[in-house]
Amino acid sequence: MARPRIASLQRTTRETDIRVRVNLDGRGRARVHTGIPFFDHMLELVARHGALDLEISTAGDLGVDQHHTVEDTGIALGEAVRQALGSKRGILRAGYFLMPMDETLAAAAVDFSGRPFCVFHARFRAQRVGQLQTELVEDFFQGFAQAARANLHLRLLYGRSTHHQVEALFKAFARALRFAAARDPQLKRIVPSTKGVL
Repeated sequence: MARPRIASLQRTTRETDIRVRVNLDGRGRARVHTGIPFFDHMLELVARHGALDLEISTAGDLGVDQHHTVEDTGIALGEAVRQALGSKRGILRAGYFLMPMDETLAAAAVDFSGRPFCVFHARFRAQRVGQLQTELVEDFFQGFAQAARANLHLRLLYGRSTHHQVEALFKAFARALRFAAARDPQLKRIVPSTKGVL
């Protein structure tokens, strides 16, 4: 029986207090509260499309700006995913996905390489979707990649609706993450790297 891949953590700074619990082998259940409703919805999509159970509670200095809340939530989620993956033995390690959403198409690729790097190519027509400042979408993914020690590439290929553009990026990310974190029955206890460590 494979060990459950679950991690819980609390990350507290002068700007945010975040509690995260992630189960990589979950059922897509989510309980999320960040104080930014559309951002909550995007994180719920990550749980559902990533087939992971996710609990996030973020208390941030929203009276100042959304930046700390969004970026620090990405950092905390990345740390939790990295902890849950453990040694990374027996995982596929890399995954990618193309996500269509009506007139929009977005692509994401994830590699749990141990080397943090994020490449983000997207331009949004609107400055906000709901209450979420769209320029912070990149900051969320940058924070995740750094803390998860992952290569993360995201590209918005085209689209008209900013809502669809942001949502397609989060869904593509979730699906790529799901594939990369999946257990590979062919490689069971093997670290997926010729180095022998990730």
